[in-house]
Amino acid sequence: MMQAAVLTGPGRMELAHVPVPEPGPGEVRVRLEGCGVCASNVEPWEGQPWSTFPGEPGGMGHEGWGVVDALGQDVTGVAQGDRVTTLAGRSFALYDIVATDRLVVLPPALPGPFPGEPLGCAMNIFRRSDVQPGQWVAIVGIGFLGAVLTRLASDAGARVIAISRREESLALARRYGARQTIAMHDHQAIIDQVLALTGGTGCERVIEAVGKQWPLDLAGELVAEGGRLVIAGYHQDGPRQVSMQMWNWKGIDVVNAHERDPAVQMRGLREGVAAVAAGRIDLAPLLTHRYPLERLGEALAATRDKPEGFVKAIIEYAA
Repeated sequence: MMQAAVLTGPGRMELAHVPVPEPGPGEVRVRLEGCGVCASNVEPWEGQPWSTFPGEPGGMGHEGWGVVDALGQDVTGVAQGDRVTTLAGRSFALYDIVATDRLVVLPPALPGPFPGEPLGCAMNIFRRSDVQPGQWVAIVGIGFLGAVLTRLASDAGARVIAISRREESLALARRYGARQTIAMHDHQAIIDQVLALTGGTGCERVIEAVGKQWPLDLAGELVAEGGRLVIAGYHQDGPRQVSMQMWNWKGIDVVNAHERDPAVQMRGLREGVAAVAAGRIDLAPLLTHRYPLERLGEALAATRDKPEGFVKAIIEYAA
Protein backbone atom coordinates (compact mmCIF):
# COMPACT_ATOMS: atom_id res chain seq x y z
CA MET A 1 0.00 0.00 0.00
CA MET A 2 1.04 3.62 -0.48
CA GLN A 3 -0.07 7.08 0.60
CA ALA A 4 -1.88 9.23 -1.91
CA ALA A 5 -3.62 12.59 -1.58
CA VAL A 6 -7.32 12.66 -2.41
CA LEU A 7 -9.43 15.77 -3.00
CA THR A 8 -12.52 14.95 -0.94
CA GLY A 9 -14.33 18.31 -1.20
CA PRO A 10 -13.74 22.01 -1.77
CA GLY A 11 -10.52 22.90 0.06
CA ARG A 12 -10.16 19.39 1.55
CA MET A 13 -7.18 17.20 0.77
CA GLU A 14 -6.96 13.93 2.69
CA LEU A 15 -4.37 11.15 2.71
CA ALA A 16 -5.54 7.68 1.72
CA HIS A 17 -3.81 4.31 1.68
CA VAL A 18 -4.25 2.72 -1.72
CA PRO A 19 -2.59 -0.19 -3.55
CA VAL A 20 0.77 0.49 -5.14
CA PRO A 21 0.09 0.53 -8.91
CA GLU A 22 1.67 -1.94 -11.31
CA PRO A 23 3.02 -0.91 -14.72
CA GLY A 24 1.51 -2.34 -17.88
CA PRO A 25 3.15 -2.86 -21.29
CA GLY A 26 5.24 0.16 -22.30
CA GLU A 27 4.97 1.67 -18.81
CA VAL A 28 7.21 2.10 -15.80
CA ARG A 29 6.49 2.72 -12.15
CA VAL A 30 8.20 5.74 -10.64
CA ARG A 31 8.92 6.00 -6.94
CA LEU A 32 8.35 9.71 -6.67
CA GLU A 33 10.77 12.04 -4.94
CA GLY A 34 8.42 15.00 -5.32
CA CYS A 35 5.87 16.87 -7.36
CA GLY A 36 5.42 20.54 -8.12
CA VAL A 37 2.24 22.40 -7.23
CA CYS A 38 0.76 24.16 -10.26
CA ALA A 39 -1.37 27.30 -10.15
CA SER A 40 -3.90 25.34 -12.22
CA ASN A 41 -4.42 23.10 -9.15
CA VAL A 42 -5.93 25.96 -7.14
CA GLU A 43 -9.36 26.27 -8.78
CA PRO A 44 -10.09 22.50 -8.70
CA TRP A 45 -8.94 22.39 -5.08
CA GLU A 46 -11.26 25.26 -4.18
CA GLY A 47 -14.10 23.58 -6.07
CA GLN A 48 -15.70 24.50 -9.37
CA PRO A 49 -19.39 24.22 -10.31
CA TRP A 50 -18.67 21.12 -12.37
CA SER A 51 -16.47 19.45 -9.75
CA THR A 52 -17.23 15.97 -8.44
CA PHE A 53 -15.75 14.40 -5.32
CA PRO A 54 -13.77 12.48 -4.34
CA GLY A 55 -11.03 12.86 -6.91
CA GLU A 56 -8.72 10.06 -7.95
CA PRO A 57 -5.82 9.21 -5.63
CA GLY A 58 -2.81 11.34 -6.49
CA GLY A 59 -4.92 13.36 -8.90
CA MET A 60 -3.94 16.91 -9.99
CA GLY A 61 -0.27 16.06 -9.45
CA HIS A 62 1.31 16.46 -12.88
CA GLU A 63 4.81 17.82 -12.15
CA GLY A 64 6.47 14.73 -10.73
CA TRP A 65 10.02 13.44 -10.69
CA GLY A 66 11.62 10.38 -9.12
CA VAL A 67 13.30 7.03 -9.71
CA VAL A 68 12.07 4.18 -11.92
CA ASP A 69 11.56 1.17 -9.66
CA ALA A 70 9.61 -1.26 -11.86
CA LEU A 71 9.30 -1.94 -15.59
CA GLY A 72 6.33 -3.20 -17.55
CA GLN A 73 6.61 -5.46 -20.57
CA ASP A 74 8.30 -4.26 -23.76
CA VAL A 75 10.00 -1.29 -22.09
CA THR A 76 13.03 0.12 -23.86
CA GLY A 77 15.12 3.27 -23.45
CA VAL A 78 14.74 3.47 -19.68
CA ALA A 79 16.07 1.23 -16.92
CA GLN A 80 15.26 0.47 -13.33
CA GLY A 81 17.10 3.01 -11.19
CA ASP A 82 16.97 5.80 -13.76
CA ARG A 83 16.02 9.16 -12.36
CA VAL A 84 13.30 10.78 -14.47
CA THR A 85 11.00 13.76 -14.76
CA THR A 86 7.54 12.94 -16.04
CA LEU A 87 4.34 14.09 -17.69
CA ALA A 88 1.95 12.01 -15.60
CA GLY A 89 -1.25 12.94 -13.81
CA ARG A 90 -1.41 11.18 -10.43
CA SER A 91 1.82 12.28 -8.80
CA PHE A 92 0.47 13.59 -5.48
CA ALA A 93 1.26 10.06 -4.29
CA LEU A 94 4.31 8.00 -3.48
CA TYR A 95 4.23 6.12 -6.80
CA ASP A 96 2.89 6.88 -10.27
CA ILE A 97 2.66 4.92 -13.52
CA VAL A 98 4.21 6.61 -16.55
CA ALA A 99 4.31 5.61 -20.21
CA THR A 100 7.88 5.55 -21.49
CA ASP A 101 7.05 8.24 -24.05
CA ARG A 102 5.98 10.59 -21.22
CA LEU A 103 9.25 10.88 -19.32
CA VAL A 104 12.79 12.14 -19.73
CA VAL A 105 15.79 10.56 -18.02
CA LEU A 106 17.63 13.20 -15.99
CA PRO A 107 21.40 13.57 -16.35
CA PRO A 108 23.41 12.71 -13.20
CA ALA A 109 24.45 16.38 -13.03
CA LEU A 110 20.86 17.33 -12.09
CA PRO A 111 20.41 15.73 -8.65
CA GLY A 112 17.96 18.16 -7.08
CA PRO A 113 14.18 18.66 -7.36
CA PHE A 114 13.05 18.74 -10.97
CA PRO A 115 9.39 19.55 -11.74
CA GLY A 116 9.85 19.27 -15.50
CA GLU A 117 6.30 19.83 -16.72
CA PRO A 118 6.12 23.61 -16.04
CA LEU A 119 9.61 24.00 -17.47
CA GLY A 120 8.47 22.25 -20.63
CA CYS A 121 5.45 24.55 -20.77
CA ALA A 122 7.76 27.57 -20.65
CA MET A 123 9.88 26.23 -23.49
CA ASN A 124 6.80 25.63 -25.66
CA ILE A 125 5.33 29.05 -24.84
CA PHE A 126 8.61 30.68 -25.76
CA ARG A 127 8.69 28.89 -29.11
CA ARG A 128 5.15 30.02 -29.89
CA SER A 129 6.09 33.59 -28.92
CA ASP A 130 8.60 33.85 -31.80
CA VAL A 131 10.77 36.34 -29.92
CA GLN A 132 13.41 38.03 -32.08
CA PRO A 133 16.58 39.93 -31.11
CA GLY A 134 15.98 43.61 -30.39
CA GLN A 135 12.25 43.29 -29.81
CA TRP A 136 10.51 44.78 -26.80
CA VAL A 137 8.85 41.92 -24.92
CA ALA A 138 6.48 42.59 -22.02
CA ILE A 139 5.82 39.73 -19.62
CA VAL A 140 2.75 40.28 -17.46
CA GLY A 141 3.02 38.22 -14.28
CA ILE A 142 6.33 37.03 -12.83
CA GLY A 143 6.10 33.70 -11.10
CA PHE A 144 7.86 30.48 -12.08
CA LEU A 145 6.66 30.69 -15.67
CA GLY A 146 7.24 34.42 -16.05
CA ALA A 147 10.75 34.20 -14.62
CA VAL A 148 11.77 31.38 -16.97
CA LEU A 149 10.30 33.24 -19.95
CA THR A 150 12.19 36.36 -18.87
CA ARG A 151 15.45 34.40 -19.00
CA LEU A 152 14.66 32.83 -22.36
CA ALA A 153 13.61 36.13 -23.97
CA SER A 154 16.56 38.01 -22.55
CA ASP A 155 19.00 35.35 -23.75
CA ALA A 156 17.41 35.63 -27.21
CA GLY A 157 18.42 39.30 -27.34
CA ALA A 158 15.02 40.82 -26.55
CA ARG A 159 14.49 43.81 -24.28
CA VAL A 160 12.24 42.46 -21.55
CA ILE A 161 9.80 44.56 -19.52
CA ALA A 162 8.61 42.55 -16.51
CA ILE A 163 5.28 43.57 -14.96
CA SER A 164 4.14 42.11 -11.64
CA ARG A 165 2.41 43.07 -8.40
CA ARG A 166 5.14 42.31 -5.88
CA GLU A 167 8.50 44.02 -5.64
CA GLU A 168 10.19 40.70 -4.85
CA SER A 169 8.82 39.31 -8.14
CA LEU A 170 10.25 42.29 -10.00
CA ALA A 171 13.60 41.70 -8.29
CA LEU A 172 13.44 38.08 -9.45
CA ALA A 173 12.73 39.26 -13.00
CA ARG A 174 15.79 41.52 -12.89
CA ARG A 175 17.86 38.57 -11.71
CA TYR A 176 16.60 36.58 -14.70
CA GLY A 177 17.48 39.29 -17.20
CA ALA A 178 14.65 41.86 -17.35
CA ARG A 179 15.82 45.21 -18.68
CA GLN A 180 12.93 47.14 -17.09
CA THR A 181 10.40 46.33 -14.37
CA ILE A 182 7.03 47.94 -13.66
CA ALA A 183 4.83 47.48 -10.59
CA MET A 184 1.41 46.13 -11.60
CA HIS A 185 -0.87 48.51 -9.75
CA ASP A 186 -2.34 51.22 -12.00
CA HIS A 187 -3.66 50.21 -15.44
CA GLN A 188 -3.06 53.46 -17.30
CA ALA A 189 0.23 54.19 -15.54
CA ILE A 190 1.60 50.86 -16.76
CA ILE A 191 0.50 51.60 -20.33
CA ASP A 192 2.09 55.05 -20.15
CA GLN A 193 5.39 53.65 -18.85
CA VAL A 194 5.55 50.96 -21.54
CA LEU A 195 4.80 53.50 -24.28
CA ALA A 196 7.51 55.79 -22.91
CA LEU A 197 10.05 52.95 -22.92
CA THR A 198 9.17 51.82 -26.45
CA GLY A 199 9.01 55.20 -28.14
CA GLY A 200 5.22 55.21 -28.22
CA THR A 201 4.81 51.98 -30.16
CA GLY A 202 4.21 49.33 -27.51
CA CYS A 203 5.81 45.88 -27.48
CA GLU A 204 6.25 43.56 -30.44
CA ARG A 205 5.57 40.64 -28.10
CA VAL A 206 3.47 40.56 -24.95
CA ILE A 207 3.16 37.38 -22.87
CA GLU A 208 0.28 37.25 -20.37
CA ALA A 209 1.22 34.76 -17.64
CA VAL A 210 -1.40 35.31 -14.92
CA GLY A 211 -4.67 33.79 -16.10
CA LYS A 212 -7.03 36.54 -14.92
CA GLN A 213 -9.18 39.13 -16.70
CA TRP A 214 -7.31 42.33 -15.82
CA PRO A 215 -3.85 41.07 -16.82
CA LEU A 216 -5.35 39.92 -20.12
CA ASP A 217 -6.91 43.36 -20.67
CA LEU A 218 -3.60 45.02 -19.83
CA ALA A 219 -1.60 42.72 -22.09
CA GLY A 220 -3.80 43.58 -25.06
CA GLU A 221 -3.19 47.28 -24.50
CA LEU A 222 0.60 46.82 -24.48
CA VAL A 223 0.92 45.04 -27.83
CA ALA A 224 2.26 47.13 -30.71
CA GLU A 225 0.45 47.31 -34.02
CA GLY A 226 1.12 44.09 -35.90
CA GLY A 227 2.57 42.50 -32.76
CA ARG A 228 1.79 39.24 -31.04
CA LEU A 229 -0.18 38.64 -27.85
CA VAL A 230 0.73 35.30 -26.26
CA ILE A 231 -1.72 33.90 -23.72
CA ALA A 232 0.31 31.76 -21.34
CA GLY A 233 -1.91 32.22 -18.27
CA TYR A 234 -4.31 29.34 -17.60
CA HIS A 235 -7.80 30.85 -17.73
CA GLN A 236 -9.96 28.19 -16.12
CA ASP A 237 -12.27 30.10 -13.77
CA GLY A 238 -14.85 31.27 -16.32
CA PRO A 239 -15.37 33.16 -19.59
CA ARG A 240 -13.32 36.18 -20.59
CA GLN A 241 -14.21 39.38 -22.43
CA VAL A 242 -11.69 40.89 -24.84
CA SER A 243 -11.50 44.18 -26.71
CA MET A 244 -11.97 42.74 -30.16
CA GLN A 245 -12.21 46.22 -31.62
CA MET A 246 -8.73 47.08 -30.35
CA TRP A 247 -7.28 43.73 -31.40
CA ASN A 248 -8.76 44.17 -34.90
CA TRP A 249 -7.57 47.74 -35.21
CA LYS A 250 -4.02 46.86 -34.20
CA GLY A 251 -3.94 43.83 -36.48
CA ILE A 252 -2.29 41.70 -33.81
CA ASP A 253 -1.73 37.96 -33.76
CA VAL A 254 -3.19 36.19 -30.71
CA VAL A 255 -1.59 32.90 -29.70
CA ASN A 256 -3.05 30.54 -27.11
CA ALA A 257 0.19 28.87 -26.06
CA HIS A 258 -1.24 25.84 -24.24
CA GLU A 259 -0.09 22.71 -26.02
CA ARG A 260 -2.17 19.54 -26.09
CA ASP A 261 -0.16 17.54 -28.63
CA PRO A 262 1.81 14.97 -26.58
CA ALA A 263 4.75 15.15 -29.00
CA VAL A 264 4.97 18.93 -28.56
CA GLN A 265 4.70 18.60 -24.79
CA MET A 266 7.58 16.12 -24.79
CA ARG A 267 9.65 18.34 -27.04
CA GLY A 268 9.33 21.13 -24.49
CA LEU A 269 10.21 18.80 -21.62
CA ARG A 270 13.37 17.59 -23.37
CA GLU A 271 14.37 21.17 -24.20
CA GLY A 272 13.78 22.22 -20.59
CA VAL A 273 15.97 19.45 -19.20
CA ALA A 274 18.70 20.38 -21.69
CA ALA A 275 18.45 24.08 -20.78
CA VAL A 276 18.92 23.39 -17.07
CA ALA A 277 21.72 20.91 -17.72
CA ALA A 278 23.51 23.54 -19.83
CA GLY A 279 23.21 26.14 -17.08
CA ARG A 280 20.87 28.40 -19.09
CA ILE A 281 18.11 28.19 -16.45
CA ASP A 282 18.63 28.04 -12.69
CA LEU A 283 15.68 26.27 -11.04
CA ALA A 284 16.87 26.61 -7.45
CA PRO A 285 15.69 30.22 -6.79
CA LEU A 286 12.25 29.36 -8.18
CA LEU A 287 11.47 26.42 -5.87
CA THR A 288 10.90 28.48 -2.75
CA HIS A 289 8.42 26.54 -0.59
CA ARG A 290 8.62 22.85 0.26
CA TYR A 291 6.01 20.69 1.98
CA PRO A 292 5.45 17.02 2.82
CA LEU A 293 2.47 15.28 1.21
CA GLU A 294 0.33 15.59 4.33
CA ARG A 295 0.57 19.40 4.02
CA LEU A 296 -0.53 19.55 0.40
CA GLY A 297 -3.50 21.73 1.40
CA GLU A 298 -1.10 24.30 2.85
CA ALA A 299 0.95 24.21 -0.35
CA LEU A 300 -2.16 24.87 -2.41
CA ALA A 301 -3.15 27.77 -0.16
CA ALA A 302 0.33 29.25 -0.51
CA THR A 303 0.10 28.90 -4.28
CA ARG A 304 -3.12 30.89 -4.15
CA ASP A 305 -2.11 33.49 -1.53
CA LYS A 306 1.59 33.88 -2.38
CA PRO A 307 3.19 34.61 1.00
CA GLU A 308 6.37 36.65 1.16
CA GLY A 309 9.14 35.18 -0.96
CA PHE A 310 6.85 32.71 -2.73
CA VAL A 311 7.53 31.63 -6.30
CA LYS A 312 6.62 27.94 -6.46
CA ALA A 313 5.73 25.19 -4.00
CA ILE A 314 6.86 21.62 -4.32
CA ILE A 315 5.81 18.50 -2.43
CA GLU A 316 8.71 16.30 -1.31
CA TYR A 317 8.38 12.66 -0.31
CA ALA A 318 10.55 10.90 2.25
CA ALA A 319 13.00 8.37 0.82
